[in-house]
Amino acid sequence: MQSGGGGRRGRRRRGGGSQPMSEINVTPFVDVMLVLLIIFMVAAPLLTAGVPIELPETAAGPLPDEQEEPLAVTIAADGTVLIQSTEVAREELVTRLQAIAAERTTDKVFLRADGIVPYAQVMEVMGALNAGGFRNLGLVTDAGGPTLDADGQ
Repeated sequence: MQSGGGGRRGRRRRGGGSQPMSEINVTPFVDVMLVLLIIFMVAAPLLTAGVPIELPETAAGPLPDEQEEPLAVTIAADGTVLIQSTEVAREELVTRLQAIAAERTTDKVFLRADGIVPYAQVMEVMGALNAGGFRNLGLVTDAGGPTLDADGQ
């Protein structure tokens, strides 16, 4: 007859006791991912701030994508020059561009100019880009503009 203490049976756990648990609880992982998704969905529109300019329209197609993001130089309607989103004085433009060109692997640059900026100012900035070491220049426009075809389309 056995006594009511239970012996070894009460101390043994399912699976041997010393074996590691082989099941992964994914609920906390999913919770963290959902919170991060909401944070990025709220923060993403705040990261796309830019300079408001009215680009001229043209019928030219877009350029093919590159591996390194091209440098963007913007001439705003009031004549201020920006490299990416940093305002640069015209006197410092060539030296800043030379410093940037030394760090980059490509000489690709996109020039964006407001449609009301005089042609002479655009040419000055293009000359500064050339003097700064950037020879591969793309002019940014809005699509759907007028063409010079005979049928007008």
